[in-house]
Amino acid sequence: MTETAPSQLQRILAAVQPLDAPAMVAARLREDQLTKPRGSLGRLEELAVQLAGITAQALPRFLDKAVLVFAADHGVAREGVSAYPQEVTGQMVLNFLAGGAAINVLARQAGARVIVADFGVASDLPAHPELRVCKLRGGTSNFAHEPAMTIAEAVACVEAGARIVDEEAAHGLDLIATGDMGIGNTTASSAIVAAMCGASAAQVTGLGTGIDPTGWSHKVQVIQSAIEALRPDPADPLDVLAKVGGFEIAGLAGAMLAAAGHRIPVVIDGFISGAAALIAVSLCPALQPYLIAAHTSVEVGHRLTLERLGLTPLLNLDLRLGEGTGAAMAMHLVDDSVALLREMATFQSAGVADRDD
Repeated sequence: MTETAPSQLQRILAAVQPLDAPAMVAARLREDQLTKPRGSLGRLEELAVQLAGITAQALPRFLDKAVLVFAADHGVAREGVSAYPQEVTGQMVLNFLAGGAAINVLARQAGARVIVADFGVASDLPAHPELRVCKLRGGTSNFAHEPAMTIAEAVACVEAGARIVDEEAAHGLDLIATGDMGIGNTTASSAIVAAMCGASAAQVTGLGTGIDPTGWSHKVQVIQSAIEALRPDPADPLDVLAKVGGFEIAGLAGAMLAAAGHRIPVVIDGFISGAAALIAVSLCPALQPYLIAAHTSVEVGHRLTLERLGLTPLLNLDLRLGEGTGAAMAMHLVDDSVALLREMATFQSAGVADRDD
């Protein structure tokens, strides 16, 4: 991290504490007493114990869930790296606010609110009571020619993302999923992952919104040239974020950190959320056990991202939409895991013989 991080960011990082060991022990003991062979619910058992440690509650439950959809535009989109025009970012934000996007449908199914924030949409969006405005400017600079943002802008967006979670936590928020919107943001994410993991652009770049093979080759060249010219430092996540990142990616990193500081589990979505998590975990390694990987995206760089984060995804549905869609679906598994822990009978209470009997 840069030498003198502002005190607000330092406070955000310092608030993240280790998982609560007594709560995890209590949850594991209860898991072993439930009317089932030990370990027979597999990942759901592991997830319930993790959630107990995150929340410091032996029997956690989640009553106020939200999907955070942070939106911003990317200057690198001017290089023709996406199949869609930049105007789509703002148009989709309006769709989110109207409740008509895939994430709105899936969030409703999961019993979660959708919190939409403008971190740097190029178009001027009309005022809306449900829109959080965190915009510094209308999109990042084109990192094919210059850094995407300044270090100060990167820090400001991390802190803004954290503030959204702080405000919501004060009113009871207890589970978040991370989502995104921004034409060009798979390009920024590929650049972040390549820089942080020491990979080539070709190894971590996918088809994004659906470019053809010629478009993919061009996208790879844009990313590789930018990394060679700007030389983002993998030992300094803020440097990587500033040189090749995005405003919404920075905001998501801040939201993850703040959530962990409040002992709120973070269900991360696909490739863009994964890139944000790489930045956030590099800033604060203690964040890692607070993260739950929702799914494996078809974006090729996502697998390397999850590997580097040490996370095993819950789902594999060939998703590549973003918006938090996979994370919203994984919220059902979060609820299932803690419902089983809370509500299943024990061998003793049900009068069922345990194998040890």
